[in-house]
Amino acid sequence: MKTIMLVCNAGMSTSMLVTKMQKAAESKGFEANIFAVPVSEVDQEMAKNNVDVLLIGPQVRFMLKEYKEKFEPNTKVTDINMVDYGTMNGEKVLESALALINI
Repeated sequence: MKTIMLVCNAGMSTSMLVTKMQKAAESKGFEANIFAVPVSEVDQEMAKNNVDVLLIGPQVRFMLKEYKEKFEPNTKVTDINMVDYGTMNGEKVLESALALINI
């Protein structure tokens, strides 16, 4: 099972995207632990979870470089496509996360 963590300012809008990503994973028969956290909880969640992919919401895209330096190569880090985020396209966001870990 792979773990995908999404990050945004407060974790609210990203939680909706998580639900859509979970449904997309289920429809593909793929088991994944997908969850969202606010920026303030990233470090503690990274310390207690073996996160395979860290996806950064558009609102906090400015954190991308810092997170890449801090967590790669153990965790793949990227930002969420703004259009996919805006349309809450869970399937596309899941596909981009899985592509990072070659699944």
